[in-house]
Amino acid sequence: MALGASLTGCGARRANVVSPARPSSQARVESSAGRGATARAETHNSASQTRDSAPVIVIGFVGGFVGRNNSVHSPVQVAARIRDSYPSGVYVEVFENRRREDAHRRILEILGKSHEGQLSDSMKQRARVVIYGMSWGGSETVALARELKEEKIPVVLTVQVDSVAKLAQNDEVIPSNVAEAANFYQTDGLLHGRAEIRAEDASQTRILGNFHYEYKAKSLSCSEYPWYDRLFTKYHTEIECDPEVWNRVEMLIRAKLPPVEDKAAKRTAQSQN
Repeated sequence: MALGASLTGCGARRANVVSPARPSSQARVESSAGRGATARAETHNSASQTRDSAPVIVIGFVGGFVGRNNSVHSPVQVAARIRDSYPSGVYVEVFENRRREDAHRRILEILGKSHEGQLSDSMKQRARVVIYGMSWGGSETVALARELKEEKIPVVLTVQVDSVAKLAQNDEVIPSNVAEAANFYQTDGLLHGRAEIRAEDASQTRILGNFHYEYKAKSLSCSEYPWYDRLFTKYHTEIECDPEVWNRVEMLIRAKLPPVEDKAAKRTAQSQN
């Protein structure tokens, strides 16, 4: 299924992609998601050409005070599935949202920062970085991308899920070093995410869409989450535990990665030689 079609086709079960009360947003999402289909094809070709030389780095941020290894939470689960698909060739790590600088240092280490503290222009140009995050982690996603911009390091994709801006942070404007960005959000309850992200430079960054989910009509149980999250931040928690949302997030990320090796086909070919 094409990426654009998949993005606009999901959500009918329990969440509208965009509220009927916002027809202008509906048009924006459908248009940008259609452009996303083209981007996926272009990215696939680019990944095939550069997978042997360019480091591929996927950085995730959990929300609130969640631990980086807490497998109940969807950002951790997405990372685990991608890591399982790529035992080598793709670096995947999740950080607490207060550990942005650790994530920044890790990216520089992977890219091969020299002992003199310099990163060559060629390594910067070859870098393939994906960043995603939930809640405060969405805010840190944009903040990290902005730090990488200062070092002239490109980011191929950012994904924010119910992004909540931290004090003195701007999670609305996506910096111009980001090629594509997507935003998933809900607007119910006391705690809800940013409804719209926009590009600092529309000629450099493609906004794939601001995808609106609703949970009042049919909520999720999220039974593995703490009772206080389900009580006090009910809808914010539900978008975090919604497999439909996170399958779409994972699909966007995987579109930026090299093709997964067909292990069965490889074994068959080896047995025939």
